[in-house]
Amino acid sequence: QVQLVESGGGLVQPGGSLALSCAASGSSVSMNSAGWYRQAPGKQRELVAYITRGGTTNYANSVKGRFTISRDNAKNTVYLQMNSLKPEDTAVYYCNAAIDYMTYWGQGTQVTVSS
Repeated sequence: QVQLVESGGGLVQPGGSLALSCAASGSSVSMNSAGWYRQAPGKQRELVAYITRGGTTNYANSVKGRFTISRDNAKNTVYLQMNSLKPEDTAVYYCNAAIDYMTYWGQGTQVTVSS
């Protein structure tokens, strides 16, 4: 059974940085496309960043220039480096990945940006 296991969330002050990771386990098949989404209280889940297996990336306008998505195909892991964090980045962050024609979600990790 495929699982996406996220780590790296937490509390950070405005202007600070956090790094999230998402590892796929239980599968011998590599991730295809993968992405990070977030959901703030009272808001819809939104796409933050997306990366194809070949490394092509796409970002939400609100995070361009501050967040970087990357991946290590050998480790079946996708990362999200978040810099210059703002209070409005506070949300639960979810990893999403396409593996073997199925879509999987991680359990979510809380990111809180507050002084």
